[in-house]
Amino acid sequence: MDFLAHGKRWNCNRRRCFQHSPVSETFEKIPKERHLSLCPCKSKKSYQDCCLPFHQNKALPKTAEALMRSRYSAFFFRLVDYLIETTHPDNRSQNLKRELEGTIHHTDWKFLTIVSVSKGQKDENRGKVEFIADYYWDGEVQQLHEHSRFRRYKGKWKYYDNKG
Repeated sequence: MDFLAHGKRWNCNRRRCFQHSPVSETFEKIPKERHLSLCPCKSKKSYQDCCLPFHQNKALPKTAEALMRSRYSAFFFRLVDYLIETTHPDNRSQNLKRELEGTIHHTDWKFLTIVSVSKGQKDENRGKVEFIADYYWDGEVQQLHEHSRFRRYKGKWKYYDNKG
């Protein structure tokens, strides 16, 4: 449910409310503890040394796997704009933002396992990443097993589709 309070737009689900704000404002509000905690992508690095630079547009993922991990972290932190930006334009639906905003607050991502990686290295233009992501959808345990394909677009890695 969306509503206005104190001149700001809020979105609430059954568990909590979130204030709508531009990405730059969102990052200013992220507690410093999050920067130092382990990245949700399970790289065993801190968030500030892993996916945060990608999310803040200060660096680009160099491999398809790095992009996949950064997208998982973006789902974890509900960074809709990053997810849209990193989706290949050939497969980016006109309704993607609305679709993500309509579902992203129902999902709590819990664990990521990379099963396999095929190609998608620094000097390649295509790659595949198979992964399993555990999550809760409206409080119920779910699992996503996906074979994602990635392609470069104007030199940047982009998520292409899940038909790998």
